[in-house]
Amino acid sequence: MAIRSVNPATEEVLKEFEPLDDNGIDRALDKAVNAFRRHRETPFAKRAEKMHKAPDILEDGKSDWGRLMTGEMGKTHKAAIAETEKCAWVCRYYAENAEQLLKDEHIRTEAAQSFIRHLPIGPVLAVMPWNFPFWQVFRFAAPALMAGNVGLLKHASNVPQCALAIEEIFRQAGFEEGSFQSLLVGAAAVEGILTDGRVRAATLTGSEPAGASVASIAGGQIKKTVLELGGSDAFIVMPSADYERALDTAVTARNINNGQSCIAAKRFIVHKDIYDRFRADFTERMAALTVGDPMNENTDTGPLAMAQIRDEVAAQVAESVKAGARLLTGGKPIEGRGYFFEPGVLADIPQSAPAWREEVFGPVALLFRVENFREAVDLANDSRFGLGSSVWTTDATEMADAADHIDAGCTFINAMVASDPRLPFGGVKASGYGRELSELGIKEFVNQKTVSVST
Repeated sequence: MAIRSVNPATEEVLKEFEPLDDNGIDRALDKAVNAFRRHRETPFAKRAEKMHKAPDILEDGKSDWGRLMTGEMGKTHKAAIAETEKCAWVCRYYAENAEQLLKDEHIRTEAAQSFIRHLPIGPVLAVMPWNFPFWQVFRFAAPALMAGNVGLLKHASNVPQCALAIEEIFRQAGFEEGSFQSLLVGAAAVEGILTDGRVRAATLTGSEPAGASVASIAGGQIKKTVLELGGSDAFIVMPSADYERALDTAVTARNINNGQSCIAAKRFIVHKDIYDRFRADFTERMAALTVGDPMNENTDTGPLAMAQIRDEVAAQVAESVKAGARLLTGGKPIEGRGYFFEPGVLADIPQSAPAWREEVFGPVALLFRVENFREAVDLANDSRFGLGSSVWTTDATEMADAADHIDAGCTFINAMVASDPRLPFGGVKASGYGRELSELGIKEFVNQKTVSVST
């Protein structure tokens, strides 16, 4: 079956590609192994020289790269440009810091010398999603290549042009052929690639079922994996918070990337003293968002990426209302061409509703009223997910409590959850394991080898 690129705003088929056959995959894996043998021997300075060129390529063409992203998965063009700029940032960060992050760690023992040396392990398979089609890949590729590994990308099948563009960017930056390859294959090909002895590890960003599958296959081969899966992030607002800033951020946090982000705020947990005011203001702001052409600078929210995503969100809303939730605004597909969806707000959500227990991967906010901060934390933790969390308070005790007791991979206090090359990123529980970015991220796919020298 051909791999198709479809514009979600118009439903136009942009391009079709024939997937690699078994012989093509075999050649790609051989190419990766051969490239690794050479790439691992290059000094950090040489790797950094190439990695420093990638940001210039990204920034010089950011409008075009942004148009490519918008055309394939529907994010607004302004958001796509910002994504391109963020990719440039992560490339520069690792070009400038990888050598220091991976330097030998000396440990005093009875031996003359004892130290940990960080060595590359080989070809790493990256199974990446469509929602941030450049960023998710670059945040893996920049540290992997700087560590001396090589990358094999199995991108989401609805963004094949983005996959090929990323490979071309690294080629233009000077990385030799085979150092980073985009494999245009379907999901069925992943198991064969992952079980091949030439592939040493895998990283996946995506759904729970996809993560469980990759983890199971890799576990059977004793291969390292890093998983960043779904999220149903809590956004807690307390009476002491800067109300207007919290409100503005809440609307932005729910609708980032047309509401299709694992770290988008989804569950808005508000103290009883300000709940009624927040519900009214938040619903009004959500209803006022402009939905339309993602290339238009005035558009707030573009289409959802696929008809399947739109229909799944619509079903979650409808089933939640049937279970007793109250729909305050929107929450329905928009008729006509394209996979457009009205931003919505659900309140009074019962525990039996899909919106309580599932990730809603579209622009629908879930409102909850709580009596106090302890109840807010308990509700935040009442989820099988644990990716991010945002807490709005000026109370020092509440801040400390949030840092210690919210069961998530990150907690941002008086700020929206965001990934940053300098900070580790990842989740707990069903949101996955392992970390990307920062020092922790670059060390996920290296052999942390103990060396002990005695006289």
